[in-house]
Amino acid sequence: MARPGACEPQSALLAKIVMAGEADVGKTSILRRYTQASQPASFITTVGIDFKVKTVSLNDTTLKLQIWDTAGQERFRTMTTSYFRGAHGFVLVYDVTNTESFQGIAHWMKAIYEKADENVEVILLGNKCDNEAERAIPKHRGEKLAWEYGVPFFETSAKNNVNIEHAFSVLAQEILDKSSCIPLRPDVVDLSGNAQKRTCCKL
Repeated sequence: MARPGACEPQSALLAKIVMAGEADVGKTSILRRYTQASQPASFITTVGIDFKVKTVSLNDTTLKLQIWDTAGQERFRTMTTSYFRGAHGFVLVYDVTNTESFQGIAHWMKAIYEKADENVEVILLGNKCDNEAERAIPKHRGEKLAWEYGVPFFETSAKNNVNIEHAFSVLAQEILDKSSCIPLRPDVVDLSGNAQKRTCCKL
């Protein structure tokens, strides 16, 4: 029996993160690179939704990231955006070799504004920066778009493992820094994708 006044062990905090963007921009590859030791040689396009969990330690706090990998195809979008509710953060991805995926960022940001709770954290990733021969979106355009939205920006390569760990670390830290306004849930994985709307304090 614990002594009176003794501190009880604190369980890990759980933060829900949603990956969003057009189809084939590399969301699944990014997630696998981040959560697995090595990058698979091939992968299957996400059908609907899937998630992985990775535990990180920040500022002496254990934070479990429940990362949802959503499909970008039009036919899945109603289901995909239903998972935005209750998210603490978003990883918004476009493909630097695909102009349409870059133009689609506006749609996804609009969906985040409409479907997600207030004060969520967002990072913007320009993926496949290893493929300079087919680049269609210069880095400065990604930087400008991120500046307009007021979010951090990284060019990434899931293939060559460029900036993946760093990007997620920045997002996790920003979520944790704002946890006084965005209550993080206890260590229980919500398979339904549904969560009660959070009450956020005003800054």
